[in-house]
Amino acid sequence: MRLHSAVAATSGALMLVLAVPGSASAATGQFRYSYKTADGYDAVGFVNDPQSGRCIDIKGAGSDGRSAAYAPKNLTGSTATVFLDAGCMGDAFYSLPPGAGASERLLLRSVVFS
Repeated sequence: MRLHSAVAATSGALMLVLAVPGSASAATGQFRYSYKTADGYDAVGFVNDPQSGRCIDIKGAGSDGRSAAYAPKNLTGSTATVFLDAGCMGDAFYSLPPGAGASERLLLRSVVFS
């Protein structure tokens, strides 16, 4: 009877552990980018510890409907895929491995992390 109770308790605890949801995966570190403000000044934006697999529209980029952010720097531990269009859409995209950056020629409006 004791063995049966021990097995039941152990399997019940295992089921409870498996039922508890895990925390969302995040790309640890910072993603930086440059953009022009509405007044035409250069500014630097950043995203800290972005959630993996979720598209992030770049704040400041394209707020005037024309301009995009530029010169991204991926200081996270995950690959960042940047897109010219908002919503991580379109055929124009580029992948930045962890620690990589790109020149001012690379324009972006959204990013997703692996």
